[in-house]
Amino acid sequence: MTRLIRLSLALALLAGSVVPAAFAAPPPPGPPPPPPAADRDDDAGPPLPDWEHLSPQQRELLIAPLRQRWNDTPQQRRRMFEHAQRWQSMTPEQRDQARKGARRYEDMSPQQREEARVLFDRMRALPPEQRKALRDRWEAMTPAQRAAWIRANAGPDDRPPPDASR
Repeated sequence: MTRLIRLSLALALLAGSVVPAAFAAPPPPGPPPPPPAADRDDDAGPPLPDWEHLSPQQRELLIAPLRQRWNDTPQQRRRMFEHAQRWQSMTPEQRDQARKGARRYEDMSPQQREEARVLFDRMRALPPEQRKALRDRWEAMTPAQRAAWIRANAGPDDRPPPDASR
């Protein structure tokens, strides 16, 4: 009988330790996963100061590539300067939208980039009503019609060559 009591006590103890674990609340969730690489800054080191607190050497390091590009492409200086002026006049929301568009452009194939460039150049020259009409026509076109439209509307490519350092 003592053996039966011992066995019963052992089972009760074992059941007592298993049952609460089975009915216990789930463990708290761990830290959230890190954001995808495209959505986060690759800033593994300590935070850097704002511009006013950078050293002259740090500022020079940041400005040097732009200086080089400015000096290497005198025919693009006006465009670069106007771009900087437009950027300064944009709201933070407009800047975010521009960054998203640039990322979307970077993800395009060369053919898609050419289509986007030609379409953008054409739309930029149109008043808003005609832009909407062209956008509606574009969306209704088949891929073959779009390719024909691109060939018919592609002007000379006066863009600077791609910057291999980017």
